[in-house]
Amino acid sequence: MDITSLILLGMVGLGIVSSNTPVTIAMIVLLLLRVTHLTVVFPWLEKYGLTIGIIILTIGVMSPLASGSISLTTITGSFLHWHSLLAIGIGMLVAYLGGRGATLMGSNPTIVAGLLVGTVLGVALFRGVPVGPLIAAGILSLLIGKS
Repeated sequence: MDITSLILLGMVGLGIVSSNTPVTIAMIVLLLLRVTHLTVVFPWLEKYGLTIGIIILTIGVMSPLASGSISLTTITGSFLHWHSLLAIGIGMLVAYLGGRGATLMGSNPTIVAGLLVGTVLGVALFRGVPVGPLIAAGILSLLIGKS
């Protein structure tokens, strides 16, 4: 077994230990692609994977609006309470950081491994939630001055 497959297997282990199902599944899929010699898919995944993931995430986030679970009255009411206004501002900040993070991850893929390990460790050690790599990359881009 080559070193890359061992790293992916180690990430599977970290995903299992930290109960991080998305990371576990993603690493298993990548490992299976390597083992079955479907590596021709990797350039396509590298080019479009993040965009497809963001599309799926956006669909998931917007589905309560589309299904009617969140009404127009609820949305307009969110502009009347300071908690909701703060949530809007923080949502805008996080979207900005995510955009910076996506740019950084696309231009500097070596950072992705560190962000992923950090996210998995955060889930395992601090009972975190595995939504961090894009935002972590955005914060990192602010710290290292990359946009």
